[in-house]
Amino acid sequence: MDTKALLSGIRCFLLDMDGTFYLGNQLIEGSLDFLDALGRTGRQCLFLTNNSSKSADFYKQKLARMGVPERFRNVLTSGQAAARYVTNRFPGKKAFLLANQIETKEMEALGVQIDQEHPDYVLIAFDTELDYHKMTMLCDHVRAGLPYIATHPDFNCPTETGFIPDIGATIAYVKASTGREPDVVIGKPNSGIVEETLRVTGLKKEEMAMVGDRLYTDIATGVNFGMLSILVMSGETTAEMAEASPIKPGLTFGRLADMIPYL
Repeated sequence: MDTKALLSGIRCFLLDMDGTFYLGNQLIEGSLDFLDALGRTGRQCLFLTNNSSKSADFYKQKLARMGVPERFRNVLTSGQAAARYVTNRFPGKKAFLLANQIETKEMEALGVQIDQEHPDYVLIAFDTELDYHKMTMLCDHVRAGLPYIATHPDFNCPTETGFIPDIGATIAYVKASTGREPDVVIGKPNSGIVEETLRVTGLKKEEMAMVGDRLYTDIATGVNFGMLSILVMSGETTAEMAEASPIKPGLTFGRLADMIPYL
């Protein structure tokens, strides 16, 4: 099947953000043109990010500053998906929450009840305000056998100057201390964020394409759950990495704008 035929049935593009739509605070050339093409062809997009150190509102404001039209400022984070999961899975129960102040406020707004001393379960996000006291409490609760949920699996978070340790590094620390890994991880490439995407969009998996620059999260999400996966070479993945990886995308483009002729 040719490229245009593969894209013909896609109604919603699930877009990774950093490395796919922008790099740091700079738009990747042609990203806004890609959104214009979606509008002309009656399609939509949902920005899908694993980063749970920021709220969805933070990302919406960032997209607005970059000139993204309001109708395309639809964002789903792993933090939002995790909040949905725990409020459904543990109704009326209270969480030990490892998160920074921004994400804590969002979790509370989404209905997550918090009790750091006597929780019923553990929920960890990407805490950019992490300290040893928090890590000690986290390990105590995990060691006690409480249900243990993580927003996403990424080991590092890209920045304009390189990488900083992400939640995957926290998970590794906790495992070294307690012997446990999370019972459930929500974000890409796992099912929790896909299920929330289906609920939010009201679409079928066959009507969506997962677009991103990371093979092991973005592309693996599409491969794992029967969605068209589209790799863009504007971020992390190099040609050598793509060649060597067992995870193969359905389509590959240099950047989002390269898709426009096929929409």
